[in-house]
Amino acid sequence: MTPNSATSGTSRRSFLANSAVAAAAVAGGMPLLAACGGSESGSRDGTTSGKDAKKILPAYVASNVVTPDIPSKNGSAVGFTSKLDLADLKTSVPKKLGKGGKVTVMSPFWGSPPKENNAYYKAMNDLIGVDVVWQNQDGNTYDQKLGAVLASSDVPDVVVVPGWNMTGKIPSAIIGKFADLGPYLSGDAVKDYPNLAAIPTDAWQRSIFGGKLRGLPMPSSYVPSNVPLYRQDIFEKEGYEVPTSCEEFMALAKEATNAKAKRWACLDMKWTAFNAFGVLSGEEKSLGWNEVDGKLVNRIETDEFLEALEWTRKLFAAGVVHPDAELGKSAAQDPGPKFAAGEFLIYNQDISQWWSRTAEQAVQNPDFKIWGMDFFGHDGGDPTLWAKNPAGIFAFINKKASESVIREVLAVANVTAAPYGTKEFMLTNYGVEGTHYTVKDGVPTKTDQGNIDVMNAYVMIASPAATMARPDFPEVGKGQVEWQQRMGAFTKKSTFYGMQITEPSRYTNLSNDFEQLEDDFVRGRKKMSDVQQAVSEWRSKGGDKLRDWYKKLLDENGSAAS
Repeated sequence: MTPNSATSGTSRRSFLANSAVAAAAVAGGMPLLAACGGSESGSRDGTTSGKDAKKILPAYVASNVVTPDIPSKNGSAVGFTSKLDLADLKTSVPKKLGKGGKVTVMSPFWGSPPKENNAYYKAMNDLIGVDVVWQNQDGNTYDQKLGAVLASSDVPDVVVVPGWNMTGKIPSAIIGKFADLGPYLSGDAVKDYPNLAAIPTDAWQRSIFGGKLRGLPMPSSYVPSNVPLYRQDIFEKEGYEVPTSCEEFMALAKEATNAKAKRWACLDMKWTAFNAFGVLSGEEKSLGWNEVDGKLVNRIETDEFLEALEWTRKLFAAGVVHPDAELGKSAAQDPGPKFAAGEFLIYNQDISQWWSRTAEQAVQNPDFKIWGMDFFGHDGGDPTLWAKNPAGIFAFINKKASESVIREVLAVANVTAAPYGTKEFMLTNYGVEGTHYTVKDGVPTKTDQGNIDVMNAYVMIASPAATMARPDFPEVGKGQVEWQQRMGAFTKKSTFYGMQITEPSRYTNLSNDFEQLEDDFVRGRKKMSDVQQAVSEWRSKGGDKLRDWYKKLLDENGSAAS
């Protein structure tokens, strides 16, 4: 398998439920964690944007150390498709900024943590000039550990907090327990750390908590990352055309389905439907609101939401959806084997699977070819897509930390945010050449020891701008970035894009039942009247008051979307 996995954003659900993605992270190095989106992340006191944010945000200075094969456009990742030559690696941190101090870091970890003082940790600490000591915690139960630690007086120097863990009392604890990094990073101050200066401004905007710059971000592309993936090889063999409207999709689905031959068109296409009908993002609560003609409207109140569900229901009713999805199994199991076997031809999943499925099948199934379908407007016109947030995991520094400790942490972050194609990136993401990875035909591959030692550690402190590096499958890398560029042209930013917001706790469970209701409706177990009734109850049970709360937030702070 291959190098760097994409830093494109994804949700915790898709990241953790997706075994193929997990495998890619193990094999690849640059974790798909970098791309995890959050749920309701943010500040108890609302948010900061406009003029106030401009005073806080670091200056942006693009890196010129490495030139990508495909530059970023329309919010896309940068792409690297050329074979890797270790002799050509650049140096982005010419001078060791660390002063030899010790820094403790608490971070979520999926898998078995490596031994302390392993060759990877030693090499990284030597490169940075800081003694980083890891306090790895089980990522699956991290929220419990996080709550306990933040409630105590014994907080490590650095604590990593994924967006999906920012619920309950965590956001207010972030404001109370962690340092303001503004004096070290705001404006031109960030130029002391060139790799941090090259992090996109949107990601820094997302790192403002309680009116202060507190987080070190892991940037991601804001382009929707849930791609309709399809079996291009079977399409070509059967002469199928890629659909450009919902009507064409339905016609194709009926033509391609043959239950007796154990072939169906697709899995549950609800998320593709949401994009085809222009439904506001459902990834985070704040992204589900948008100002229309002076009034805030929630995604579930729109005609587009109901129309997308209705169309998805028609796919199920037509019998073109694989029985696993009919039973609701598609999210609970790996769809890879049945997709590879041709039991279904299309499914929607994180863009990372475009590469990981290719890598999985490259040896045993050389004819297999997966590709990403462009989103289409439901009527065949251009789609209206809605941006994801541009960062989802953050590292915070203890409020009690001395200036010297803060400087040591920033020295670490300046190395871990180095771009692909640098010595710092390779060590951060792959470890020590020969010990943790080898390069054959220009493709870096982890060794067994690399898969033990070089896991989700230093990359959790900070990361470079979203990157797709695919020297093993350059056509896939090119396809992924160009797909993002095309879709980015149709991507809009909703009113609360990029802002750290936590809704009042009394509204925490207000929308909890909607996803199950959506799934029941599209499978024919509920009626449209049930959905409409649920929307009505949502309004009366707090939705309208929540709208007022958001409106006040907007009136006081303005929108960060542009």
